[in-house]
Amino acid sequence: MPGTISKIVHFRDEEEFLEDMMEIVERFTYLASRYGHNVIEGILLWDYIGIQDEEGVKIFRVGEFPYFEGTLKLDLETLRIMERYFDEMESKWDELRVEDIAYFVEMLNEALGREIVFYEAYDLGLDRNTAYIILNLLNLQYLESVVEGTDREIFEEAVQMLMKYI
Repeated sequence: MPGTISKIVHFRDEEEFLEDMMEIVERFTYLASRYGHNVIEGILLWDYIGIQDEEGVKIFRVGEFPYFEGTLKLDLETLRIMERYFDEMESKWDELRVEDIAYFVEMLNEALGREIVFYEAYDLGLDRNTAYIILNLLNLQYLESVVEGTDREIFEEAVQMLMKYI
């Protein structure tokens, strides 16, 4: 993607980081709706997994299985197998490492007989308290040159919050 950079960022408090990122994304999404250019093209936390269903790949966090069970378009047997594996991962949450998640995903896909669960954080070198962010610098420069008034304040607040992590 032209004009993008990828960066691994570190943080101390995951909850604070997620709240900040939600605010940053909300601000940039608002500006993108007005000006057609979004700065944040992607965020991947150490515990994000992708699951392929009939509609495409959906991204979830380990520990959210009870929430995504109703959103996945998969047969009941596949969901039950996944539930067992995710329950096992969640039971070890405090000591869970990226290597453990990668292993569970590999075993889960083997149990399913097909590769529908994806885990990229291990390959990217992420760990707890890290995230992978994709930023579009061309869009950032564009917004910086065109936003005015209250949109300028929204833009500057988003950039300031983002700089806290970059």
